[in-house]
Amino acid sequence: MLIIFIRSIILYVVIVFSIRLMGKHQLGELSPNEFVVAILISNIATLPVENAEIPLIRGIVPVITLVCIDVIVSSLAYKSRKVRRLVSGSPKVIISDGKVLQDELKKIRYTTDDLMESMRNQGIFDISEVQFAVVETNGKLSFYLKSPFQPLTPESQKHTIPTSNPPVTVIDDGEIITSSMKYINMSKKQLDLFLQKNNVKKEEVYLFSSDGKNKNILIRKDNTL
Repeated sequence: MLIIFIRSIILYVVIVFSIRLMGKHQLGELSPNEFVVAILISNIATLPVENAEIPLIRGIVPVITLVCIDVIVSSLAYKSRKVRRLVSGSPKVIISDGKVLQDELKKIRYTTDDLMESMRNQGIFDISEVQFAVVETNGKLSFYLKSPFQPLTPESQKHTIPTSNPPVTVIDDGEIITSSMKYINMSKKQLDLFLQKNNVKKEEVYLFSSDGKNKNILIRKDNTL
């Protein structure tokens, strides 16, 4: 019994360290690859605890190996948007300009019941109040309400704010996201003119978001400042 107790403590420390190394704190924030690693770790860790005849090292080595693989994949995903999309997918816009994009819902196999349930979970009971909605890579839905239904702020008290889609990411770490440009009706020519006006190349941009109208946010890469 004492041996099992000690083995359990050692595995507990190893797993806590491993999860911390993965860099996420909540299960809902785990990407698909991290979720798979978490499941495998839980299954592997139980074997040396349940069976004292299995060497403890046979439980520790696979756990550390899986975490190392996850760290490598996460590092590649950070450096490459293509790897990021391959591993975690990309957010999907399902409501734009107040219109439900039914084709997008079909692609991700999201039913109207799923949509309405997610709305109710966030206190939204009327779909006509929604201006913009996105299915995040972790499966959660984010909603942006039309201006008459948004919480009252000092800015909104001063004047009426027209309803428009929120800014979306157009350039991510030097890479143009053409799907985002489609949602805000921004042409390649308009983007080029904006970059020329700000005297910056797309390779020098860390993040550029825009609503296609008046709100543009440009952040340069640190090494270009």
